[in-house]
Amino acid sequence: MAWRDSRKNRSRLFLFISSIIVGIAALVAIYSFGDNLKRDIDNQAATLIGADLSVSDNRPFSKETLHLIDSLKGLDARYSEENSFASMILFKKNQGTRLVQIRALSGDFPYYGELETTPAGAATEFRKGKSALVDKTLMLQFNAQPGDSIQVGNLTFQIAGILNKAPGQTGFASTVAPAVFIPLQYVSATGLLQKGSRINYTVYYKFPKDVDVNAMVKKLDPKFEKQELNYDTIQTRKENTGKSFSDLTDFLALVGFIALLLGCIGVASSVHIYMREKLTTVAVLRCMGVSSRQAFLIYLIQILGIGFIGSVTGALLGTIIQQILPVVLKDFLPVEISSAISWLAVGQGILLGMLISVLFALLPLLSVRKISPLNTLRLLGEEKGGWKDWARWLVFLLIALFVIGFATLQLDGWIQTLAFAAGLFIAFAVLYAIAMLLVWMVRRFFPTSWSYLWRQGLSNLYRPNNQTAILLVSIGLGTAFISLLFFVQSMLIGRVTMAAGKNQPNMILFDIQSSQKAAIASLTRSEGLPVIQEVPVITMRLQSINDQTAADIKKDKKTTLSVKPFGREFRVTFRDTLGDTEKLSAGKWMGSVAGPRDTARISVEQKYAESNHWHVGDRLMFNVQGLMVPTVIGSLRTVEWNRVQTNFLVIFPKGVLEDAPQFHVLVTRVQDNRQSAAFQQKIVQQFPNVSVIDLALILNVLDEILDKIGFVIRFMAAFSILTGLVVLIASVMISKYQRMQESVLLRTLGASRKQVFAITALEYVFLGALSALTGILLALAGGWALARFSFDTPFRPALSVIGFIFLSITALTVLIGLLNSRGVLNRPPLEVLRKEV
Repeated sequence: MAWRDSRKNRSRLFLFISSIIVGIAALVAIYSFGDNLKRDIDNQAATLIGADLSVSDNRPFSKETLHLIDSLKGLDARYSEENSFASMILFKKNQGTRLVQIRALSGDFPYYGELETTPAGAATEFRKGKSALVDKTLMLQFNAQPGDSIQVGNLTFQIAGILNKAPGQTGFASTVAPAVFIPLQYVSATGLLQKGSRINYTVYYKFPKDVDVNAMVKKLDPKFEKQELNYDTIQTRKENTGKSFSDLTDFLALVGFIALLLGCIGVASSVHIYMREKLTTVAVLRCMGVSSRQAFLIYLIQILGIGFIGSVTGALLGTIIQQILPVVLKDFLPVEISSAISWLAVGQGILLGMLISVLFALLPLLSVRKISPLNTLRLLGEEKGGWKDWARWLVFLLIALFVIGFATLQLDGWIQTLAFAAGLFIAFAVLYAIAMLLVWMVRRFFPTSWSYLWRQGLSNLYRPNNQTAILLVSIGLGTAFISLLFFVQSMLIGRVTMAAGKNQPNMILFDIQSSQKAAIASLTRSEGLPVIQEVPVITMRLQSINDQTAADIKKDKKTTLSVKPFGREFRVTFRDTLGDTEKLSAGKWMGSVAGPRDTARISVEQKYAESNHWHVGDRLMFNVQGLMVPTVIGSLRTVEWNRVQTNFLVIFPKGVLEDAPQFHVLVTRVQDNRQSAAFQQKIVQQFPNVSVIDLALILNVLDEILDKIGFVIRFMAAFSILTGLVVLIASVMISKYQRMQESVLLRTLGASRKQVFAITALEYVFLGALSALTGILLALAGGWALARFSFDTPFRPALSVIGFIFLSITALTVLIGLLNSRGVLNRPPLEVLRKEV
């Protein structure tokens, strides 16, 4: 019976499930991508690190560390050394300058994978003399070719080749910090290894196959911790990388799941309309002896069959989309992702599609049980007491459990799961409430003075069997995603742009040695640039908090203190006054010590102190290049971090650190790119160890990064938009008979085809405009909240962006609505008498 009844309705039945095809496709694509990513990380984990073991420190290796390193070399291991640090380079051909990551390398590293270069032999040739490998992004930016020269510090290196890829390097990392490889033997001669320079010292090992690296590292872990060394193995890199990108795939899966839920609501709405049209058919069946249970199963079987077809279709589409995801996300991935079909993901998608199509179709299907044979004689109204039906509440409970269960598989812990589920239900409730409010306002404040065509088009928003609410929810949510993305991107760029506005500093020179301070200040002034700030910086580590070391805090289970501050290197300054970006929030600032035996009363940034449970009066002992300096937290202060100038977590008063090893930072302002380039060239030529950060570069890099991240989010948000549009198509097609009757009645009453077309177009203009407006209103609320509570910046959304999104969504809705309504407009008036579909 289900088969026979479906023969005239199969195309319409397929439209029910088409609403979730996009969501199933998104999930299958993401699951396939996740499976391939996990497998490829396992297969390529060795190439992520390039060695069996890496040991690193941001200080020169001590005697104890060197002894430990040499003991590892004695295990018949091959090893390589690397010094990496930030530095300016100068392209000799065009005098271009850029801050890069110098990687000075010795030995045969990498032992797994390779340095991919153009030409291929450059990966070996650059090690034999004063040659360099330069990242491809830099080569393109400065129009350089192999054979050109670059200046690194005091030395000139010939570019042996273009660096296309290095172990563990991503396109994202290349944008932020492009790498330049040089031989380690020349690094001292560059003059860049100065006191205070931030240099990372690393040794890479390749052990014989019979050495159990993981067991060896586990045994040596206490020694590594005692020497405060960082280490990495193939196993730890595999675990850390897998976890990082597992979080990414879980996030993408949740975004796809939201799109799927939108489609599910479309299924429920579509089946509701379908079952309303089947009232008479079910009533006739009941008169012929069919029980209410049998009638329910007839249409449930139809939904199951079509659900299976739709799920298979979605899984097939998802497999195709999965070929695109590695291309979309390649800049964020450290490994090459294969695009093999994941049959597990396909199976999950089909099973999920069938489950969710039945689950959300049950709500309207339950009404079949209540249809009486009396419906053959008269049309009954909406069933009363539906909300008292226990089966309806059971379905609601199953839906809630399904959402929570799915979230549990993607998130860690019940708190995150419940927060996501609650947030999702609240978001849908708010969207639905806004949608119903807008429809109520249209009906309540109906513009009776408008012309007939406008009134008819507007009134269609609340006609019987309309799907205004579901379309406002689905299209509105997709619009909100994309709008909020644009707002956040503009806020992030705006924060940096504001910092560069008016007379704010926009260039920072750092790693200035004490002997160079006067000369660089003089050069800056001779170029017509102001010396806005000139700040000493001292590097130190935390030794103890309230006489407790890191080991003591680890043992003390009752303490609220954190061991994290012990693992970082503090860069602090000293001065007698607070800066204009700082404001005292607790305690009292003392700009100098009373005498040589007086304990320094330091000031700590408030949020950092709160995160570590530090308070005014706590005692901190710092290790300054081997000398222990006792301090007391005398005050807490807030800091405006978005200003382009030197800001510090910890500042000392004068009279304590003047004789400590230090370097200096100079802050200035350039007027334009030409002045910036000329000044940077002179700095690199005369003071090659000094590095320069130009705000224009920060803006360009930030914009590029946000564009890449934005593209990924827009790609996922497109699934929500697409789902909304599919629901729109389905709603038009499903309610086609209703529209046809209305159209034919209007034609019979004398309306021309042009007038009917105008009424239909106006309906979709209102529908698209209200959907876009709903999404934009949500995005504005979300953007304001982020600006107020997260970014602490004024929220000034661009009207041009709002206008573009509003017009685009409205136009797309109108276009799709009219394309699917062509058959309605072309029906002759005679059909109102024949009542044929």
